[in-house]
Amino acid sequence: MSYHPLANVHPDAVIGNNVVIEPFATIHKDVVIGDNSWIGPNAVIWDGSRLGKNVKVYPGASVSSIPQDLKFAGEKTETFVGDNTVIRESVTISRGTLDKHKTVIGKNCLLMAYVHIAHDCIVGNQCIFANAVQVAGHVTIEDWAIIGGASALHQFVKIGAHVMLSGGSLVRKDVPPFTKAAREPLTYAGVNSIGLRRRGFTAEKISEIQEIYRYIFLKGMNNSKALDAVEKEIPASEERDYIVNFIRSSERGVMKGFSTSTTSFE
Repeated sequence: MSYHPLANVHPDAVIGNNVVIEPFATIHKDVVIGDNSWIGPNAVIWDGSRLGKNVKVYPGASVSSIPQDLKFAGEKTETFVGDNTVIRESVTISRGTLDKHKTVIGKNCLLMAYVHIAHDCIVGNQCIFANAVQVAGHVTIEDWAIIGGASALHQFVKIGAHVMLSGGSLVRKDVPPFTKAAREPLTYAGVNSIGLRRRGFTAEKISEIQEIYRYIFLKGMNNSKALDAVEKEIPASEERDYIVNFIRSSERGVMKGFSTSTTSFE
């Protein structure tokens, strides 16, 4: 470990090998930081932080701070940050409450400047949050999601894997996997076909996903009838079942479908 004499590192913190802690950073007592991580100047790593290997925390960031939840009563909770995740300037991440007892940020994520992740959020792997994204408590965001800058996510919403959210989105409803979402109110804007191709999905698989969403968002059926039609007309696959189960299990409901039949987003 290499830390500057002006850094404030609690002697009981568990610090891995080759960790660099810059001046004026503060590392609290109940903290674990994995090998090869870097903690920038003026960052604060609060009690309950569990940082993986090769994590980078930039100046002014605050990891595992006390939740901004009036029900929080000082219970022991944690914040987990996966390997290779980058937390940029002035990002704030709150630790969990009695709901989940933890906040989780997955591996290989990028949280750009001024992102806020509230208590009890679960973020998957390979996610990107652009500048100033604001995520309320109890939100679930699955792998490979990209959240455009200055978006605001309502508490308890769920974002599926491989979703692309437009910048400035106000997210009040769940966003199903593999989709793009934009406009106000938030609306289906097609399948994230470019992202899926980059991640190795075949043209045939992308076409299957597009056909599923034609039933759900473009044929004028309600969700229940659309899902029944999908299960009847489209052969079972991992992606089909994931989409169907995501929408059926949604507690907040899913975003709107685009209603103008003359416009295509595919």
